Amino acid sequence: MPAAGRLALYGSAATRQIEHEAATALPDHTLMSRAGLAVARLARALQPHATRIWVACGPGNNGGDGLVAATHLHQWTQEQGGLAEVVVTHAVEDESRMPADAHQALIAARACGVPFHDAPPADFDLAIDAVLGIGPQRPLGGAIAQWVDLLRATEQPVLCVDVPSGLDADTGVLAPSIGRTGGVPGPRHTLSLLTLKPGLFTGAGRDAAGCVWFDDLNAAPAGKVPVTAWLAGQPLAIRSRPHASHKGSFGDVLVLGGQGIAVHGAGMTGAALLAARAALHAGAGRVFVGLLEGDSTHPTHWDPICPELMFRSPALLLAPEVLRHASVVCGCGGGTSVAALLPQVLGAAHRLVLDADALNAIADDTSLQTLLGQRHGKGWITVLTPHPLEAARLLGRTTPEVMADRLKAAQALADRFGALCVLKGSGSVLAAPGEVPLINASGNGALATAGTGDVLAGMIGSAIAPQGASSEGVRDRVAAAVHWHGWLADHWDEDAAQGLTASRLAARARFPG
Repeated sequence: MPAAGRLALYGSAATRQIEHEAATALPDHTLMSRAGLAVARLARALQPHATRIWVACGPGNNGGDGLVAATHLHQWTQEQGGLAEVVVTHAVEDESRMPADAHQALIAARACGVPFHDAPPADFDLAIDAVLGIGPQRPLGGAIAQWVDLLRATEQPVLCVDVPSGLDADTGVLAPSIGRTGGVPGPRHTLSLLTLKPGLFTGAGRDAAGCVWFDDLNAAPAGKVPVTAWLAGQPLAIRSRPHASHKGSFGDVLVLGGQGIAVHGAGMTGAALLAARAALHAGAGRVFVGLLEGDSTHPTHWDPICPELMFRSPALLLAPEVLRHASVVCGCGGGTSVAALLPQVLGAAHRLVLDADALNAIADDTSLQTLLGQRHGKGWITVLTPHPLEAARLLGRTTPEVMADRLKAAQALADRFGALCVLKGSGSVLAAPGEVPLINASGNGALATAGTGDVLAGMIGSAIAPQGASSEGVRDRVAAAVHWHGWLADHWDEDAAQGLTASRLAARARFPG
């Protein structure tokens, strides 16, 4: 059963199975009739006063849905005295090769008097993208490529049928444009039909799809089709504050990282401090910081922004009894120095978040990879928080290969190392060994600034810090931290003087509850 606030996502193969089962149980053409009507209704709701609607239809069933929608819209405009015009372009070379339902929709559209044109209108108030659906992705060419390019670039609203044309419904990879450029694209909407698809919520999918709507066409799956992923919505609060609590109730967080010389020279101290501040504001009972400052004659003893942080030498924090009882965040700004600490950290920390330079060090050292893999058998909690390049290094792949299938890459890391993996990016993916992955629904481009990943690591460290945080429920706690990290960006103060920076994000990192 899904946790509260989660929606089932189905990939192309699962969607086709659901579609086949539904079509078998219903009269012919029923699903396309329902789909086209749903598209037409949403189009009219989005642009009730449109005077010209362009409906771009491809040769397959996605185009058939568009043809049914165009037929309804044309009929409605005629009933209202022809105050609006529906213009259809249809990319089909051989009608005899059209799917049966789509061909029937074409015949009905012609019988109704829907106007067909060879090229898109010069201007329109709304475009409906029914060119390509969830079928196999192929290079765009000819008229279809030109239409898709215009649909992507237009400043007018666009309603995409099922998925934006050229978007891989499974991975969120978008087929490249043929080069059309323009102003800032207008509002984008996608009506996902029958199922919600994972590609709409990760990678390039979020920008391409815009606002996602859903209609199951009264044909919901019977439960036999396995879910491809879960869309993680707003979770329950992960930390409440009973009256009879104390700082020990919410656990200790140790942050190990920050190679360099703080204050008196250049370095990477800021990354560790951001993680520590985030852990503190997210509600950890105590936060200790071990900066890897080497032989500095001016070690950092306190943080003037957060004097509550407690600085200790890394040697003290690496004691096994200390590592055993705390949530450890390792690698934020650790540079090459962090590699020397990892054997102790991997071998003793029962709750561990590995970020940035810790992940890079593990990617370069097979002995560290072995230690990492052994943690799962001990029942210890490990969370990896790579961005795509770090994930590629850990997997021995390239960044484009990771981005080609973010769900698969995150799951591969989780299964290989027996750890939770948060693959960061648009629609961050949270994978656990042998489980259906989650896609996070919160966050936006404001997080694309230095240090926000360190803040996330600190928030995750705080989420798993309480002694009662069992390995059984840890995925939900990590998912909550990832969600609230993005939620803060989604609800940020728009005042330019208070733009989102990592330091401000860390100061607001408190979990609700």
